[in-house]
Amino acid sequence: MQLRELISEGVEVERAVGDLEVEITALAYDSRRVRPGTLFFCVVGERADGHDFASTAVEAGAAALVVERELSELGGVAQIVVAEARAAMAPLAARLAGDPTRELRVVGVTGTNGKTTTAFLIHEILESAAIQSGLLGTVKQVVGAVETEVERTTPEAIDLQPTFRQMLEGGDRACVMEVSSHALELRRADAIHFEVALFTNLTQDHLDFHGGMEEYFLAKRRLFAELEPGTAVVNVDDPYGQRLAMDFECLTFSAEGEAADYVARDVEFDSTGATFVISGAEGEATVRTALPGHFNVANALGAFVVAVALGLSPHEAAQGLEAASRVPGRFEPIDEGQDFAVLVDYAHTPDSLENVLRAARPLTAGRLISVFGAGGDRDRDKRPKMGRAGTEGSDLAIVTSDNPRSEDPGAIIAEILDGIEGSDGVEVEPDRRAAIARALGAAEPGDTVVIAGKGHEQGQEFEDGRKVPFDDREVAREELIRLAGGYR
Repeated sequence: MQLRELISEGVEVERAVGDLEVEITALAYDSRRVRPGTLFFCVVGERADGHDFASTAVEAGAAALVVERELSELGGVAQIVVAEARAAMAPLAARLAGDPTRELRVVGVTGTNGKTTTAFLIHEILESAAIQSGLLGTVKQVVGAVETEVERTTPEAIDLQPTFRQMLEGGDRACVMEVSSHALELRRADAIHFEVALFTNLTQDHLDFHGGMEEYFLAKRRLFAELEPGTAVVNVDDPYGQRLAMDFECLTFSAEGEAADYVARDVEFDSTGATFVISGAEGEATVRTALPGHFNVANALGAFVVAVALGLSPHEAAQGLEAASRVPGRFEPIDEGQDFAVLVDYAHTPDSLENVLRAARPLTAGRLISVFGAGGDRDRDKRPKMGRAGTEGSDLAIVTSDNPRSEDPGAIIAEILDGIEGSDGVEVEPDRRAAIARALGAAEPGDTVVIAGKGHEQGQEFEDGRKVPFDDREVAREELIRLAGGYR
């Protein structure tokens, strides 16, 4: 597509200089990904300014630049001057890809906790109803029925739009995607035509990026206020969800019996999951899910409402939920024949840790043992709250390292311990493998061990970006097998 045609819609151009007839075949904001025919975006970030890499991009073959200030030293290369280069990425990416989400039915799921599980459930419901669907999330990416790993929850716009095009070409008719607050704040999700958007909840997380809960909420609110989905689905058990329901026309749901369009009632739990009745405008549907815990009732209810909003019958939605498999690293049982339960979960916020431990308690005949930590280079204020949630919900809490990144693991643990009153039932083991082994070695028949914080993750992050292979699930299996002689 010629540059003149590419910029003719969707982006406000302050001025354009140079040859606008050049052919654009690709987009990039990283000069290392530039090849001949690329339009390079000079994005100004926290750590680097893309304008400083413009000459490198031109040397690599960039056909034109999107800039926030004209760069006179680059000679005749075409430059498109805009107010914000990052904001121009999404509309231009959508236009170059042929605006694929006008054809693809896109569901966006946002919130602090439950995004991954809810997105998985919606995807499984659609697949169960013979609607081939893509999936973009924290755990995996499914494009045209092909699964791949992911680097970030919501990719950059210049990667998203070609992916949507690949979904259409691969036979997908819909896409379910997690939409992170970072993606909303950084305009990655702009230019996506969301048919349905779902809000799960909002609890403390990412305040190192957003600065405060109100800013965090306003970032999430952009999905409903500025991107204008066809249908908004909102959890009104959450106070921030109640705010959204007051501001926008929504389909509301409640797993707590609050007044809502869809309500879960008669909830019953057992060791294999939950059964409950959903009451809504279409009548009642009995739902069975393999996911235990009250928070998963909310996740399943939200997925059900989205499915109905997409045109499925309550019966089809309920069938899809019953057939849905467990989500990797979310309340995932690890069974090597031991006489106590082991669960691995991604819970890495105070609220999610509290919810997971609360869900595990009724399944536990004996003690509840937890292993948890907190991430480095992230919101420090939640660390003592993690300590409080973990120790109040456990009979034995083993505080350990999570992803320390550039921070001293001992300093992070010390901040976690600041939220703990007294030392009874609390142990500290900075080495995560040793902490898991310690918890499993302490477990007795009927106990439950919850290993929280990393879930599906397959590495532990240290200073200078160093990542060491580490999977809580595999480590737990290895330690259980090693201990097998003691309980088999």
